[in-house]
Amino acid sequence: MNIRKGDTVVVIRGEYKGRRGRVLRVFPADKRLVVEGVNMMKRHTKPSSRREQGGIVEREAPIHMSNVKPWCETEKQPSRIVMKRLADGTRTRVFKINGEALND
Repeated sequence: MNIRKGDTVVVIRGEYKGRRGRVLRVFPADKRLVVEGVNMMKRHTKPSSRREQGGIVEREAPIHMSNVKPWCETEKQPSRIVMKRLADGTRTRVFKINGEALND
């Protein structure tokens, strides 16, 4: 899975198509991720010791990683991510569109 927490992605399918957001959480086993402001759901919560007030809380739900594409800020368009081996033998993630390395 080449998408990691903190990456900026754009939704390419579904109700939130075209919306950009930062990845908040990644679930590699399920191939799902949580994107900021995307796939909002309402959760009915009871008051507890941590949460003094109950009610309806809106939060993000996970979406499948096939429905998003990483966003290249320099090119201002989505691009795939590929792994590239550097001269010293380490591997790094780079955008396929322009070869620019992602800041890990």
